[in-house]
Amino acid sequence: MTLRIKENDMKTSADMIAAPGAAFTDDSARKPILPVLALLAAVLLWGASYPAMKVVVQALGPWAVMWARMAIALAIIAPFAPRLKPRAYRRGDWWLLLPMAISMPCLYFLFEANALRFTSAAQAGVISSSVPLLVAVGARIFLAEALSATTAAGLALAIGGVAWLTLAGSPSESASNPLLGNALELCAMVCAAASMLLLKRLSERWSSWTLTAVQTLCGFLFFLPGAPLVLSAELLEQGWPVLLTLAFLGSCVTLGAFGLYNWGMSRLPASQASAFINLVPVTAVFLGWLLLGETLNAYQLLASACVLAGVWLSQGGVRKAD
Repeated sequence: MTLRIKENDMKTSADMIAAPGAAFTDDSARKPILPVLALLAAVLLWGASYPAMKVVVQALGPWAVMWARMAIALAIIAPFAPRLKPRAYRRGDWWLLLPMAISMPCLYFLFEANALRFTSAAQAGVISSSVPLLVAVGARIFLAEALSATTAAGLALAIGGVAWLTLAGSPSESASNPLLGNALELCAMVCAAASMLLLKRLSERWSSWTLTAVQTLCGFLFFLPGAPLVLSAELLEQGWPVLLTLAFLGSCVTLGAFGLYNWGMSRLPASQASAFINLVPVTAVFLGWLLLGETLNAYQLLASACVLAGVWLSQGGVRKAD
């Protein structure tokens, strides 16, 4: 797999829910320290989303939480609507747009929100690191892109680590059914990978702003059954912590994290930017322990190391192939 392929795959991940303002740049932003800080901020936001989601999903349920996130994101995007008209629409593009939006955010967040009802934020964060590998395999199958033996070995190691992480877990207060929860989280990652592959094709002609609007609008409509709870007085009874967490997830994560990563990646080599992605599970595990008191047993720590080693090995395969 070539560096160009890796760059495109990582760029589509960032473009999925990028904030409209992410496209505005200035000359001072080209200093290396600012892109690094942007990438670190994105990693912290992504990692923080796992314990945050676990808290609000337990309070409101997945449908209400996801509709609230989409509604907040849509409210932020709405002022940019005049600039979001597609300029390069081709007949038949909807056959790509529709499955892209159904995969992400609809099915992706449906699986992930339910996964966090049954597994810990730490375990879900570790499983999220499998996305780049799933994208690489999907690109090989559906786009006929090259896949090195080292990348394939990394995929096998990471998937084996995910299986070990799941089987080594036992029911606890933070993970009532880790087998079911981790399976749902892996399904969410498959949906994310599918959306990235479709978005890769569309991003050659469609702006990330327009694709963001399509995905956000579809998510808003898909999770509409959760609207009554969000719009009822029952939401206010949950207290300020839940309300502030929802605002954080809708604005800072659904839009901000992806926008920051997209901005930082555009100013650093793709191989360097992609290394920051591997800090997401580390951040999720740390914040899960710090905020929720979650822990991993010794076998799960070894399994997590296998997952991260598989991702690292796959990146090494990309560089070696180049």
